[in-house]
Amino acid sequence: MKCEDLHEPFSIEYITLDEGIRNGHKHSFFELVYIVEGTGTQCINQSQFAYQPGHMFLITPEDCHSFQVKNTTTFFYLRFNDIYIRESGILTGNVQKLEFILQNANHKPGCILKNIVDKQVVKPLVDAIIREYESRDIYNQELIQQYVNTLIVLVARNIAKFLHLELSENADKRAVNILNFIQANIYYPEKLRADYLCRHFNVSVNYLGKYFKQHTGSTLQKYITQYRQTLIEHRLIHSDKRLGEIVNEFGFTDESHLNKFFRNNKGVSPKAFRLTSYQKLKAVV
Repeated sequence: MKCEDLHEPFSIEYITLDEGIRNGHKHSFFELVYIVEGTGTQCINQSQFAYQPGHMFLITPEDCHSFQVKNTTTFFYLRFNDIYIRESGILTGNVQKLEFILQNANHKPGCILKNIVDKQVVKPLVDAIIREYESRDIYNQELIQQYVNTLIVLVARNIAKFLHLELSENADKRAVNILNFIQANIYYPEKLRADYLCRHFNVSVNYLGKYFKQHTGSTLQKYITQYRQTLIEHRLIHSDKRLGEIVNEFGFTDESHLNKFFRNNKGVSPKAFRLTSYQKLKAVV
């Protein structure tokens, strides 16, 4: 199977294909694929997804993927690697977060843009990149880089917000509202209790649990736990916050409470996790 390499920090391709198959391949870089127009099927790691205009896919290194075009399709490809993320001008404090999020993206088929507002932003952003790429006007490289950075951050936000979920393309608006409420109040445990959520969304406890599972593929408690755990891991890896500060930020009663929560989900203490993560980062550098 063909394996492609990228010999520059990022590249852009804008092509139109008629019916047929773009053969399966792997590559050593990240690839964002946006469907400008057309329909067909995306195949990634032997799973398939029917694509349409407005869909965007993230292909991570070593994913095997291909496209089968049903109706003439215009693809926008943005390819970038770790070097670009580190040297792109994205704020230094966010670089490791971006790498962590992108590397831990679900290797599944389907559109990664779950946030409706972000979907509306991406199309004009892609149009602007294509326009600058084709016009070769003054300062176009600087503008393209800013647009590309924004696009990558939008993608990372969608992955971080909906990681671990099987949220469908046409998920019910209330399900998305519940997710947004949880994410906005993850630092306030009292607002994430079932009785509080039921009062806020005016539903019964039994209905809320079944409804959430039906629309997200996860139980309510499991999602809250995983999302909280992911954020705490980010703090341990990408910040110098003391454990006491993390305890206060996430509403734990004390460090012992945080330790118990973290061990139950990760199998190690927060201190051990931070030390191991630091050693891995140091080895990479």
